[in-house]
Amino acid sequence: MASRHSSSPVPQPSAGDAFFKKEMEATKCFRPTQSLPDVCPKEPTGDPSNLCDSPSLVVDQHRWTIYHSKVNLPAALNDPRLAKRESDFFTKTWGVDFVDTEVTPSFYLPQITKEHFALYQQEITPREKVHERGKDVCAAKDPFDRTLLHTHDKSRTDLEQVPKIFMKPDFALEDSLTFNAVLPWSHFSTAGGKGNRDAASSRLLQEKLSHYLDIVEVNIAHQISLRSEAFFHAMTSQHELQDYLRKTSQAVKLLREKISKIDQVMCEGSLRVLRLSLTRNNCIKAYNKLKLMATVHQTQPMVQLLLSTSEFVGALDLIATTQEVLQQELQGIHSFRHLGSQLCELEKLIDKMMIAEFATYTRNDLNRPLEDDCQILEEERLVSLVFGLLKQRKLNFYEIYGDEMIITAKNIIKQCVVDTVSQIEDIDPEVVVKLADQMRMMNFPQWFDLLKNIFSKFTIFLKRIKATLNAIRSVVFLVLDKSQKTRELEDTLHKSSAKDSTVDTEVAYLTHEGLFISDAFAGTAPAPGDTALPRNSSPSSEPCSSDSASEPEGTTDSSSSKEQTSSSGTPAGVEMMISDDMKLTDLELVRLANNIQELLYNASDICHDRSVKFLMARAKDGFLEKLNSNEFVALSRLMEGFILDTEQVCGRRSMSLRGALQSQANRFVNRFHDERKTKLSLLLDNERWKQAEVPAEFQDLVDSVSDGRISLPDKKTAAAEERKPAEFLIVEGQKYATVGTVLLLIRIILEYCQCVDNIPSITTDMLTRLSDLLKYFNSRSCQLVLGAGALQVVGLKTITTKNLALSSRCLQLIVHYLPVIRAHFEARLQPKHCSMLRHFDHITKDYHDHIAEISAKLVAIMDSLFDKLLSKYEVKAPVPSACFRNICKQMAKMHEAIYDLLPEEQTQMLFLRINTSYKLHLKRQLAHLNVVNDGGPLNGLVTSDVAFYTGNLQALKGLNNLDLNMAEIWEQKR
Repeated sequence: MASRHSSSPVPQPSAGDAFFKKEMEATKCFRPTQSLPDVCPKEPTGDPSNLCDSPSLVVDQHRWTIYHSKVNLPAALNDPRLAKRESDFFTKTWGVDFVDTEVTPSFYLPQITKEHFALYQQEITPREKVHERGKDVCAAKDPFDRTLLHTHDKSRTDLEQVPKIFMKPDFALEDSLTFNAVLPWSHFSTAGGKGNRDAASSRLLQEKLSHYLDIVEVNIAHQISLRSEAFFHAMTSQHELQDYLRKTSQAVKLLREKISKIDQVMCEGSLRVLRLSLTRNNCIKAYNKLKLMATVHQTQPMVQLLLSTSEFVGALDLIATTQEVLQQELQGIHSFRHLGSQLCELEKLIDKMMIAEFATYTRNDLNRPLEDDCQILEEERLVSLVFGLLKQRKLNFYEIYGDEMIITAKNIIKQCVVDTVSQIEDIDPEVVVKLADQMRMMNFPQWFDLLKNIFSKFTIFLKRIKATLNAIRSVVFLVLDKSQKTRELEDTLHKSSAKDSTVDTEVAYLTHEGLFISDAFAGTAPAPGDTALPRNSSPSSEPCSSDSASEPEGTTDSSSSKEQTSSSGTPAGVEMMISDDMKLTDLELVRLANNIQELLYNASDICHDRSVKFLMARAKDGFLEKLNSNEFVALSRLMEGFILDTEQVCGRRSMSLRGALQSQANRFVNRFHDERKTKLSLLLDNERWKQAEVPAEFQDLVDSVSDGRISLPDKKTAAAEERKPAEFLIVEGQKYATVGTVLLLIRIILEYCQCVDNIPSITTDMLTRLSDLLKYFNSRSCQLVLGAGALQVVGLKTITTKNLALSSRCLQLIVHYLPVIRAHFEARLQPKHCSMLRHFDHITKDYHDHIAEISAKLVAIMDSLFDKLLSKYEVKAPVPSACFRNICKQMAKMHEAIYDLLPEEQTQMLFLRINTSYKLHLKRQLAHLNVVNDGGPLNGLVTSDVAFYTGNLQALKGLNNLDLNMAEIWEQKR
């Protein structure tokens, strides 16, 4: 019996084979029968699709195929390797290679259970019952004769002797139960004394199984005999088939000989040419590989040579190109197995060398002599270093530059102090060791010159930093621009390639070695494992020469020449060095450019911070607070100029030095205000409130203010010294009688205004302090004059009307200049601080109130006099009475005291108010005396006295046109 697991050496025919087969009779097609295997090759039928499945007469004629096999049925059914039949029990069914294996169920077949046949059973059960009833009614028609039926019954009886276990469809000796049922091992026990019985049992079992086998074989032979007609028909057809095969074999042999001759004459030469062409191309490629290997072998010496000349970019490009060649062209070369790791280590070494070189360049650039020259130091070297650092993604190199800036800024100040101290003979470095102590021994001019030198050095220092950082940023922006252009070009090419359709060219497939004919003529054979080259390669291209075939070598040479080219001296030359292997994103490049710009801002902050520390070191002993106004203004202007210069260079405001200047300015303002307030207090305490002469310099000062300029003269001019002092201060054509304190107060006010011009940052503080000063003068003068404080402070015997009028005129002079001062501060205040100008409105109101109080005081003095004199007035002769003579005398004294001090208009207004008071008291006294305007003797006496008063009052200078309206002294008749 054929082995279940052994494969048949005869190929099974497929339904699609176009072989000549003998037609079967239509009457015998009632069941599918498996035909014998065909041993003749197929003949071509003209169908090109079948050519791919048929054996090639050209290729297969000299090699063994499955069609050369000849196997007969007994050889396939019987195993010739087994000599004895009894040992063929297991192998004749499962083969000699029988093993206990478990067949994995198929994933594509569902698990069939009895439930799947439930519907079928429901449908077929009624039909089966009908069929059984029909069998009972009608006797079955037996197509066989009784002999065959008897024979069948006998065979059936014989088969019943065979145990049912062998007939089961799931019979398998792998099952232990089945195995024990077939071979009862209890009969084969080898216990002592039972060996002969076991041997007899074994032979009996073997004979029984052989008997079962004979029964089965007899039945098989019987079944074959029943179909003997078909068997003999097949044997007859076999002879005819053998004749046909013999003729076909002769025709095939003749055809093969002809094809073999055609192959020798027409094909072998052409194929040999193709093989030689491919061999030549392979040799050229091997030669180019060797040349490329030789070039790669020289990479390390060339890198060393480039590093010796600080050509870091060239060395990195060479390493990158070599790495690419090793990964693509020379992958798997055993001799270069360690070269990749060596190049990686060399690349790390170059990274360290570039960082060290950049640190050295930074140190040399920042520590060179600070002159007016702001050119970039070795720009080519800088550009090459920056490009190499960008190529290696060392994006924090700017931090090295920032650290060096801090150190250099410290050294600049230290060197300036050392140079200045060495030129001053009064300072002995051996006695005073510390530089800070040496600096504190300088006077203001020396220290001021030192600070000016430091600021100039810092300005040049920042300009150099700006030039260097701009060069670095230009390299970064060039790389960014190239990256964006490359990306735009790739997008454009991608869009254009999507629109264009590829044209495929038909190529003939060469079955000899699986090559394209176009590839063979193009001279490019695919490497093992590689896919075929693009099908649109030109068949008419020339065979590869040593130049055209060595494409990798050409790439290496061009890269080497690019690496050996020196870097361009200008940033524009970086475009030649920018390659496509810059793996930096746009975000990283933009962030780096911003960091470099921020580094310039940091440089400005560093210079300002060092300057602040220098100022604080000098201010420890209160040196800056002791400066006078001119010195501090000069210092402030110098610092403001340096701040503006740094803002112009760096483009951003640094607040540290400005804050220090503001702090010193606040201290200066406090000291400035305290000094002047103390001076004003001393002047007021010593003021005797007498009219003072006006020196020419004060008149010139007032005249300059009238011209719109608020400035103090630096020195007294010779013409001012020769002129005599004036009695009055002329302001816009008006005469002002003042005291010496007010003249100095005007000068102090102008000092405040000029200080604001010199130091704009202290405008608000100065405005507050000036307001305080003006309020202080107003309140203190009120205490001294109106409050009679001068009697105790200065020792005046009394506060006269002249003192009061002079005080009023001084206040009017200050009020006259308040709008000018307000406009001066308003022009210099920021819009958000303009609300502070309300202080001037309050001060103006206070001064006007004070002036009104003085006027009221003068009226009150005369009012008390009128009350005292008129209360004793009696209407009697002589005329004029003594009372009216005293009143006219006091009025004349009042006029004499104030006329030269107050303007004529104010004098007239004052005497009108005094006259009103006089009329009020006189009217009250006349009512008390019952004197009426009746033309009587008493009325005549009063009229004479009033006429005397009127005449004397109008006779005073400036009061002749005064309307006294004396009729109001009489009671109106109702």
